Amino acid sequence: MRIGHSKRHISSFQIIILSFVSVIMIGTLLLMLPISKKGSGHASFTDAFFTSTSAVCVTGLVLHDTATYWSYFGQFVILLLIQVGGMGVVTTAAAVTIFSGRKISLMQRSTMQEAISAPHVGGIVRMTGFILKVTVITELIGAALLAAVFCPEYGPIKGAWYALFHSVSAFCNAGFDLMGVKEPFSSLTSYSGSFAVNAVIMLLIVFGGIGFFTWDDIRRKKRHFKQYRMQSKVILTVTGILILLPALFFFFFELSGYPLPERILASLFQSITPRTAGFNTVNLAAFSEAGRVFTIILMLIGGSPGSTAGGMKTTTIAVLFSSAFSVFRKKEDTHFFGRRIGTETVRSAATIALMYITLFLTSGMIISRVENVPVLSALFETASAIGTVGLSLGITPSLSIISQMILILLMFFGRVGGLTLIFAAFSKSNSGYSKYPQEKLTVG
Repeated sequence: MRIGHSKRHISSFQIIILSFVSVIMIGTLLLMLPISKKGSGHASFTDAFFTSTSAVCVTGLVLHDTATYWSYFGQFVILLLIQVGGMGVVTTAAAVTIFSGRKISLMQRSTMQEAISAPHVGGIVRMTGFILKVTVITELIGAALLAAVFCPEYGPIKGAWYALFHSVSAFCNAGFDLMGVKEPFSSLTSYSGSFAVNAVIMLLIVFGGIGFFTWDDIRRKKRHFKQYRMQSKVILTVTGILILLPALFFFFFELSGYPLPERILASLFQSITPRTAGFNTVNLAAFSEAGRVFTIILMLIGGSPGSTAGGMKTTTIAVLFSSAFSVFRKKEDTHFFGRRIGTETVRSAATIALMYITLFLTSGMIISRVENVPVLSALFETASAIGTVGLSLGITPSLSIISQMILILLMFFGRVGGLTLIFAAFSKSNSGYSKYPQEKLTVG
């Protein structure tokens, strides 16, 4: 009989974290090569590490303008990091394994389940294939549509590269752009009146942000909304609300000085992009404090589970609001579309929200104190980092090493997920079944 010794196994959550760290470090080394940077010399470790983390975590915060600082090789490395980070490191590795003809072990399937937020292990391999097809087809269509605008302006080769780069960046909700050739850090402000560019980028952001399982429902059930999974129903409903209501806010309160057609486009774009995309077509610094706070809220909410987006997720917010309404109505259970939500899900949603808000506020106050910048400006950057958004008021390039490291940690936390990090740290389950005595505690 074996006593006192057991083989230590790496959990699925630990594998996910190690995978992301490994890709970030590989990206850092590649970006430090002299060939990755324009001009003489090479990028510093800090610059390369920050950029690699931002790309893998599909955030979009940068210390240097992507188009003017990085060479074509460097831009290509960034694009690969965005693609791997958007699809998920584990999903990408699984795709390579599948194409190589090797079998996927049960442990690998379990890790893939956690990585793409799948409800169960069954059908994981099929779902991975579906993710690959959706990603490739959507990005190529987006690139073809953008090429119709960029090729006449930049030439066939450069225009095609710009089209592909922005299509991948938009679908993966990364927010990296190459429009610094017009004006550094300008994002898509020069295309605020272009219906084609706005429409394609917005659709790519939404397609990437609603989640692959939602697309699987749309593919299989088509217009039969009642037959969708409850999660897909919640995601589509909340996404629609989070596009319409913010668009109305920006239209009436922040963008009144724009001509009507451009105002409509800018309002819709600004309601979509804060939820982890990171592009902008208007000057964010010109927003009122109320507009900035509203944008911060959208950045913290983020996209949907099982997608290329980050943030707390639309389902988390939906569960919290539904739980609150249940308390208001003195109902015991939280429910959506005739289905009850488990207590464990409500507790997880509350935990995620608490972690995001605590880290966002604490980090913002630290950066504000260290850099001597307004608190709201610092909070905007920390919300952008932890929500893996990439929108900025322009202070990120001037931050000190300490503040840059804080943003790097927030980006990693926002992409990998708070619960993944905690479950990885405390991988051993509590085998005890004893409970403390219960006593009533008054709250509120």
